[in-house]
Amino acid sequence: MSSSSSDDHDRPSRLLMLTLALVGVFAFIQVYSVQSILPQLQQDLQASVVQIGNSVGVTVLAVALMSPFVGMLSDAIGRKWLIVASVFALAIPTALMPTVQSVHGMLVLRFLQGLAVPGVSVVAVAYIGEEFRGTTMVRMVTWYVAGSVLGGFSGRFLLGHLTELMSWRASFGVMAVLNLAGAFIVWRGLPDSRHFVANDRIASSLSTLGQLLRNPSLQTACALGFTVLFALIGLFTFVNLHLAAAPYYFSSGELANIFAVYLLGVVVTPLGGRLIPRIGIRRTILAALAISASGVVLTLAQPPWAIVVALAVAACGVFITQSAVMSFIAYRITHGRSLASGLYYAAYYCGGFTGAWVCGIAYTWGAWPGTVAALLISQALGWLIAWRFMPRLVAASAS
Repeated sequence: MSSSSSDDHDRPSRLLMLTLALVGVFAFIQVYSVQSILPQLQQDLQASVVQIGNSVGVTVLAVALMSPFVGMLSDAIGRKWLIVASVFALAIPTALMPTVQSVHGMLVLRFLQGLAVPGVSVVAVAYIGEEFRGTTMVRMVTWYVAGSVLGGFSGRFLLGHLTELMSWRASFGVMAVLNLAGAFIVWRGLPDSRHFVANDRIASSLSTLGQLLRNPSLQTACALGFTVLFALIGLFTFVNLHLAAAPYYFSSGELANIFAVYLLGVVVTPLGGRLIPRIGIRRTILAALAISASGVVLTLAQPPWAIVVALAVAACGVFITQSAVMSFIAYRITHGRSLASGLYYAAYYCGGFTGAWVCGIAYTWGAWPGTVAALLISQALGWLIAWRFMPRLVAASAS
């Protein structure tokens, strides 16, 4: 599909919503995939807790570093082709994973994977903000976020179960083929932009950058995003080490099954899109963060089933928060959307890198209870940011 009619955009078809969801899937299928096999990687590559945690952290750090530049590039050259090229580029370092012999080699390739992600995640948000309006825009954002959630789950689930059938090196080869297929699907299914206006003047881009950096709404969104991914990365990275150790001794397949809680996000996130216009973005975020924090506390329970339920509660709160923050950006930022998305994702993924690093230290010093304490501090900070700095009324259709 190379074009779309006005009606297709104003009243998006199920195929278009599915395509945007798949954009999210293929953007994030590699980002967190290693989480389900971290104990195996730690043993095979003889890595420390902090090093193996950074196999997730360096990927999100690369996303953070690249996001603002991709935003500026996209504002100059367009949306669709950058998205397609980036999905394809993700397959290259993934295909090289079977050659890894040390944790340092793993970190380099994981960093390269992260460099390709903003070409999808940053640009997709800008694409949606330009092509859709009002409640339709919120719906499309939530479908994209739901796809991102599904991609995060799929990567962990597939890699975890593939390593029970073959070596983890061979499993990465299968994952590379999936990204190649994804590039073709997105190329065929995503309509061309109708409302994109190129901005190829560097001076203008720098001026826009300065305006955005001073924008209070974007500053609030970036600070919130930092705390959101801090908590999500810290939670779902080190709970694997917790459950692989005594008294649980979970296998890679069992750890992969835990990430089925991510599937709740596929359901909850679109529901959040209906909730936001009713109660407002600010109240949605405050409630979702409180729910997520309660789930983090409940992971201190002993029975494995209780930990899984707690993870589901925590994850749902994070997914709704992320959807609401992205909707807030789409409503409040009307100029330089792609660059704004890039700045947001830079802060968001810096939070993820910091979460992997800080929670790795917390796990080393205080095991899982120490990690929970670090997570709760970050979520309390996010709640205070939303309560103090987010306006009570965002837009008539969102509050």
